[in-house]
Amino acid sequence: MNDGRPRRLALSLVAMKKGDHLFLVDGSGFIFRAFHAIPPLNRKSDGLPVNAVSGFCNMLWKLLTDARDTSVGVTPTHFAVIFDYSSKTFRNELYDLYKANRTAPPEDLIPQFGLIRHATRAFNLPCIEKEGYEADDLIATYARMAEAAGADVTIVSSDKDLMQLVTANVSMYDSMKDKQISIPEVVEKWGVTPDKMIDLQAMTGDSTDNVPGIPGIGPKTAAQLLEEFGDLDTLLARASEIKQQKRRENIIANADLARLSRELVTLKVDTPIDVPVENFHLEPQDGPKLIAFLKAMEFTTLTRRVAAATETDADAVAPANVPVEWRAQARGPDLDKGEASSPTPSRASASAESAEDAAQSFIAAGKTPTEDAATAQSLAQARAQAFSTSEIDHSSYQTIRDLAALDAFIALARETGIVAFDTETTSLDAMQAELVGFSLAVADNAQDPTGTSIKAAYVPLIHKSGVGDLLGGGLVENQISTRDALDRLKDLLEDTSVLKVAQNLKYDYLVMKRHGITVQGFDDTMLMSYVVDAGAGTHGMDALSERWLNHKPIAYKDVAGSGKSMVTFDYVDIDRATAYAAEDADVTLRLWQVLKPRLAASRLSSVYERLERPLVPVLAHMEERGISIDRQILSRLSGELAQGAAALEDEIHKLAGETFNIGSPKQLGDILFGRMGLPGASKTKTGQWSTSAQVLEDLATAGHELPRKIVDWRQLTKLKSTYTDALPGFVHPETKRVHTSYALAATTTGRLSSSDPNLQNIPVRTAEGRKIRTAFVSTPGHKLVSADYSQIELRVLAHVADIPQLRQAFADGIDIHAMTASEMFGVPVEGMASVIRRRAKAINFGIIYGISAFGLANQLSIERSEAGDYIKKYFERFPGIRDYMEQTKAFARENGYVETIFGRRAHYPDIRSSNPSLRAFNERAAINAPIQGSAADVIRRAMVKMEPALEEAGLAERARMLLQVHDELIFEVEDADVERTIPLVVSVMENAAMPALDMKVPLKVDARAAHNWDEAH
Repeated sequence: MNDGRPRRLALSLVAMKKGDHLFLVDGSGFIFRAFHAIPPLNRKSDGLPVNAVSGFCNMLWKLLTDARDTSVGVTPTHFAVIFDYSSKTFRNELYDLYKANRTAPPEDLIPQFGLIRHATRAFNLPCIEKEGYEADDLIATYARMAEAAGADVTIVSSDKDLMQLVTANVSMYDSMKDKQISIPEVVEKWGVTPDKMIDLQAMTGDSTDNVPGIPGIGPKTAAQLLEEFGDLDTLLARASEIKQQKRRENIIANADLARLSRELVTLKVDTPIDVPVENFHLEPQDGPKLIAFLKAMEFTTLTRRVAAATETDADAVAPANVPVEWRAQARGPDLDKGEASSPTPSRASASAESAEDAAQSFIAAGKTPTEDAATAQSLAQARAQAFSTSEIDHSSYQTIRDLAALDAFIALARETGIVAFDTETTSLDAMQAELVGFSLAVADNAQDPTGTSIKAAYVPLIHKSGVGDLLGGGLVENQISTRDALDRLKDLLEDTSVLKVAQNLKYDYLVMKRHGITVQGFDDTMLMSYVVDAGAGTHGMDALSERWLNHKPIAYKDVAGSGKSMVTFDYVDIDRATAYAAEDADVTLRLWQVLKPRLAASRLSSVYERLERPLVPVLAHMEERGISIDRQILSRLSGELAQGAAALEDEIHKLAGETFNIGSPKQLGDILFGRMGLPGASKTKTGQWSTSAQVLEDLATAGHELPRKIVDWRQLTKLKSTYTDALPGFVHPETKRVHTSYALAATTTGRLSSSDPNLQNIPVRTAEGRKIRTAFVSTPGHKLVSADYSQIELRVLAHVADIPQLRQAFADGIDIHAMTASEMFGVPVEGMASVIRRRAKAINFGIIYGISAFGLANQLSIERSEAGDYIKKYFERFPGIRDYMEQTKAFARENGYVETIFGRRAHYPDIRSSNPSLRAFNERAAINAPIQGSAADVIRRAMVKMEPALEEAGLAERARMLLQVHDELIFEVEDADVERTIPLVVSVMENAAMPALDMKVPLKVDARAAHNWDEAH
């Protein structure tokens, strides 16, 4: 139930006392705030969703870092993180409908519950939960125990349910808003003191928790009644005195509901506890332990921060072995112990014998059905049922150690026409990984015509004995040489008549490409899943296997070890390697059998075949090519940034009238608000002045010079550490180029993402940021060509919303922002003030992302009412946009997804959530997805068409596509061919939607050539 490490228990002898300060973190609240605040994020190595883990770790690290600043007032002496054990508690016995309206957590969140508990322990913090009780009850109990001992308590949460605990010695802290919640803040928010919050909640109820309350009584009415009658019991006893007839009758009729609701909302301050509060003594973070966890999660940025703060050599720390709990142990709020989520619809309904009968011929043939929806759905259901109940037999796997056995398996693959293929290597970096072996799997139709009997084999190539040269490390006997094996494999992988099936094929494609083999005729199960379920689940093999096959694959750590004992795959025992590798191929083939008919059943085959599958080799070739960088430019820029930051430091010190540590929030706050008395001051939970980026931006926008200089200083120091200092470390030792890695299935909308390094995130809004692009250069005799779509998302909006004014403006080549300003503000385009155009531009782009009046007001530094008037007027001038938004939300609510103009689906299941903020977030995302997703589809189509067009023009070897960055493609072109290449590239990009779609507005591409990326852009 909790963390009971011996060294923490030893501290239980030290009683809590006056002067101590206990921090109690609402861990469950942290989880959901992190999950919904952080965009979808998957661990690169296996696709595991980790956005909530990332947000949780960063929030916790910041909280600990801020709290330990001894220069700021209060620091915690004791610290614990409290979690809900499950959604079932004693309150369900009082009222069986309590929280009955809650749905299961999103699928992407389920495996993260357990990971977050591991994270808490990695931070050297108590991880507390108790079956039958909510986290709030534990927080209430510990808070009262600490208060009774004379200590102060800070509850890190913004949950109103906890406000009943606030006293002179117990406060709350909203870490997201950096806001202290004490007695005055509760009164300001709810109109009652904390001691009356229980009665107020009993009257108002809570739709989120299904607490009934008194129907029709809101917070304001409840506060007025409590002010008049004092408390709930007095109110109910004297209800006949209420003057308003309907209110009087309503309260009398629902008195019992109010009393029940009071029991439900009252937190237990006597919860049985397993760990004494004294055991929460705050210990220092264990650098190696925390870094080991962060490296296992692949959180590189936070790893660097922790390493610096704890003075730990991160390179010397191996990733921890962190188990992933997908079902029974993945406990969390609203997730019953032992349950994961509701059954997959197709699996639940696939038991009908008619479905099996209708699909039998397709199963036996191993082919996909036609696009007939009923037949395809029957097959999809039958396949899901068959493979969810079939067993995977590891003992049947074959280890192929000679060419005769390999030839026999390849012949079997040719006979069946479908083979699953997977590589085992020494690294996740496909550009540097050594090929250790490969696995193959085919359906054994002779054994079982349904296709559920699979023959799988592993071919070891360079497995070694011992660990390292000192222990031998020589090749194990009876392995086929890599050259001989690949000579046999080449014909199979390049034969288009045999379908190769892989999971995340781009990696295997690139590995084989480096060995002279170009895989042709393939399917990718990861991309199939992505097309059908983008936004509704993750697409890594392990997740798909558990979801569709009811099988948990062997974990890599189980064969290669973990932590310091981890070895690369070439040192794994061959028998264990066979079980692991052959299973990968086996599972992949089974997933293909399940997912292929789902494409047809969902009418998404064309999306997969035209937007996803063809992009695999295109991206692999781009990654293989890489791009050159000039280290000297980066070195010089690093020096310039350092000098610029130093110059700004001098200016800042002169403006401040004293020397101080600019990186110290306390010292900075004391100068800005304490001594200089600048407006907009607010304090953090510890009593220091807030100097957040938003606070400084607001002051800078208002014309204050010192905050502007500080903002500039922060930008320069970030550019230096994140880009100019880091990029040289990504240069490949052999090619001397930077090879980014593209992820096809990482976003809900279809946009690509890149990593190691992330070249899509290089800042270009400032002069210093743009200079970084000057370091990306062409090789001698070549130029870089940048081709960029102009305002593509606004053009897509004009198309999908069918806005006549916008369509006409784009057709006429008019400045769209000036036109919008003219339409809205009644000013002529000629001689228009730049500030007017800037406001129209902010609205144009803001509308695409569902900007609010608050957001627009901040962006334009105007009053919120004025921003609201702008948005209102915008919709009045362009009513089709509001119609589009409302229609899109209605479609998403009905179907759970939205579609791009090319049919790609983005799922937003939480758009029906009862949580208003979550629902609003999903509505905004659903509005934006068809626009952003359509733009992403356009550039995908352009990339797929580009290489054949260059080939046909005889330019394939002299004009090579290197990078895709949002709406931009970057090529490296021989000097003599630049003039021929640019018109071709522009034509392909501008006509990318054709012939599938004739857009109502023309696409416009700007293209230029130069020796570096910045000049070409």
